[in-house]
Amino acid sequence: MAKFLEFQGKEWLRKAGLPVPHGRVASTPEEAKQIAEEIGKPVAVKGQVQAGGRGKAGIVKLVNTPDEAAVVAAEILAKTVGGTPVQQVLIEEKLDIKKEYYCSFVVNGAREARSPMLMFSTEGGMDIESVPEELLFKVNIDPINGLQIYDAIDVCAQAGIPAQDLSKFASFLTKLSQAYKKYDCQTLEINPFIMTGSGDLVCADCKMEIDNSSVGRHPEFGISIARDLPGAPTELDLIGWSIEETDARGTGFLMNMGYDEVSPGCIGYHPIGGGSAMMGLDALNQVGLKPANYADTSGNPVGSKIYRVAKSVLSQPNIDGYLLGGFMMANQEQWHHAHAIVKVLREILPTQKPGLPCVLLLCGNREDESLEILRKGLADLMTPDGPGKRIEIYGKEHVTDTKFIGQRLFVLSQEYRAEKVAQGK
Repeated sequence: MAKFLEFQGKEWLRKAGLPVPHGRVASTPEEAKQIAEEIGKPVAVKGQVQAGGRGKAGIVKLVNTPDEAAVVAAEILAKTVGGTPVQQVLIEEKLDIKKEYYCSFVVNGAREARSPMLMFSTEGGMDIESVPEELLFKVNIDPINGLQIYDAIDVCAQAGIPAQDLSKFASFLTKLSQAYKKYDCQTLEINPFIMTGSGDLVCADCKMEIDNSSVGRHPEFGISIARDLPGAPTELDLIGWSIEETDARGTGFLMNMGYDEVSPGCIGYHPIGGGSAMMGLDALNQVGLKPANYADTSGNPVGSKIYRVAKSVLSQPNIDGYLLGGFMMANQEQWHHAHAIVKVLREILPTQKPGLPCVLLLCGNREDESLEILRKGLADLMTPDGPGKRIEIYGKEHVTDTKFIGQRLFVLSQEYRAEKVAQGK
């Protein structure tokens, strides 16, 4: 799902006519101070990362003056949460909180539902998992007509909202439901939304996740990659998305794993299928190697698409090896992989990465022909002193043997790194 940061989600809520606190985002302590001065009263300083429990992580603070906002912003911007550095802080007005509430709109995948669902609780501001089941009220929503006002009133009444406030709460929830549908959300969670001392309902937080399949309908979002990523897209992520976006024949998924480019033991990782991918990760983990990336070419893609993915994987700087992990008896024609891999290795190894370990495991339909294509196409590279001297080719005899494949890659990568050190590279 394409995920928005809190300040981004709140901006789209504001455009949909929903109440959000006054404020904006800052990237430096100086900007934080300026925004706090513009607001002119106590503010909240909130680190912007894709992570829950931000209060517990110490990146949400309340301050009284612009100078305090600058100091706290500097502290928060120096933090890393869940492996992600905090690069922005949201500076917004401190709210006069009378009571906190929770609501979220999600997809109910149960067979008897298969519809959007509203979850509502008068216990907001807590981890939803810690809210007692009897205090969490749910209602399925008609996917065509959205949340009806009478359903919203009913769920609020069940939760114990006073009669005089039912209309206010129901109107707030139905408007959120309309935004959920309008923006093609997968999840829209407001935790908490609050009632102020004057009785207004305000979205104090916002978690908004958009259905990847709908991104093409929303150019206004400016989403460059309709894909789940741990952080901002890297160059490799953009390359991988361009492959998949322009060629729908089979899968050509490719993404960066956020590794340190100078760290030893990173392997260019190219599995074939999801189950195969898990077994390949086991092979790497068993010997202490790390995947530099995640790639997948399954669903019977054409050779040209496999070539583009494999070349992107192999072009990564400082990798210590390449694993083509076909840990499944694939029902696709494997000679497409064989032709693509031969072409890529003949382009990469002689001039860019001579001696790079390449463990190629390929099995399934047309396996014998595919292995023969690999052996013949790479034979002149695989001489003892050739640029492909560390290429090893395996078939179905090792289809589930993750320990063997991992050990072979480990031994070869150790030789390769020692050779590079000896050459002063």
